[in-house]
Amino acid sequence: MALSRPKHGFDSRRERQPPRPREGSEIRLPEFALAFLDCEFGGLNPDLHDITEIGVVVTDYRLAEMASAEWKVLARPERVSAEAGAIFGYDAERWAREGVPVRRALQELAALLPAGHTVIPAGQNVRMDMLFLERAYKACELPLPFDYHVIDLATLFYTWSLVAGEQVSALSLRQAASQAGLARSGTEHHALEDARLTLDTFRHFIGRLALRRPPEEPTAPSPG
Repeated sequence: MALSRPKHGFDSRRERQPPRPREGSEIRLPEFALAFLDCEFGGLNPDLHDITEIGVVVTDYRLAEMASAEWKVLARPERVSAEAGAIFGYDAERWAREGVPVRRALQELAALLPAGHTVIPAGQNVRMDMLFLERAYKACELPLPFDYHVIDLATLFYTWSLVAGEQVSALSLRQAASQAGLARSGTEHHALEDARLTLDTFRHFIGRLALRRPPEEPTAPSPG
């Protein structure tokens, strides 16, 4: 398991800070955290393919980083397609050296999450990641440590496009990150790198959404 140092949330010099409670008011933040997830798979069918990488960046309610980690997962080579393997640079010998059994990866992932919090999965098309993870936790007879809600970057990106009046050609991570000026070089995907890029892109668009006053209701003409 690879661990990274936490980063702070929004940079106040660049991003709009979330609203703060008014002076004299006491607002208790919800006891939940976000797990920005990205998994790599041997293909897109959980009946035919295995999880090969798991990356997670855990944040608090205000998107300040709490922890992060990445696992290479020992996948069955016959359940990793050549096409998928090329995307994340799969090499059976390297995975045999560096990988961990899926049960261990799932247990360590659950242990990384903050106790006493409702942990909401977040990410880009995160329902696909959760489909594989839910099946893996069930197959290993381990309790699923995540809430049933999900938060998806694609929805935020689409919402921003409507508020900003911008047309977008796709709702992919690559498109959202490019729009945010966070495009990366290279074609290979890796789980923790993509999870962190998703979080950075999410912060970017949250910082650019502003509340607007609704238009005034039209005044009915007075009777002549």
